[in-house]
Amino acid sequence: MDLQDQLKNLFPEHEPDPSMEDSEEKATDLWIQDEPIICKYEKRKGKPITILEGYTGATEDFKILAKEIKTTLSVGGSFKDDKIIIQGDYRDKIMTILKEKGFQVKRVGG
Repeated sequence: MDLQDQLKNLFPEHEPDPSMEDSEEKATDLWIQDEPIICKYEKRKGKPITILEGYTGATEDFKILAKEIKTTLSVGGSFKDDKIIIQGDYRDKIMTILKEKGFQVKRVGG
């Protein structure tokens, strides 16, 4: 018995709202741009970081993309000055994630 069946047993009169499912799908849609996103590697205070920059869409979309990358890779990071900063050298994995989403990615450095 999955979660949906358990919820139906607890609340038999409840009808799921189809508009809620559509809003979740729209939240994951990101604006795909013509220019490639630049993925570069740096060391700050002796620790490796991966920086993504060059996104020309909305800031909120870039924040959503940053959160998806961090949760997918299970790493820390931040969003500052229109740049995504990921802790560690994950250029190859990040580039494959972005290419699957339809972005063009350019690798810089190393």
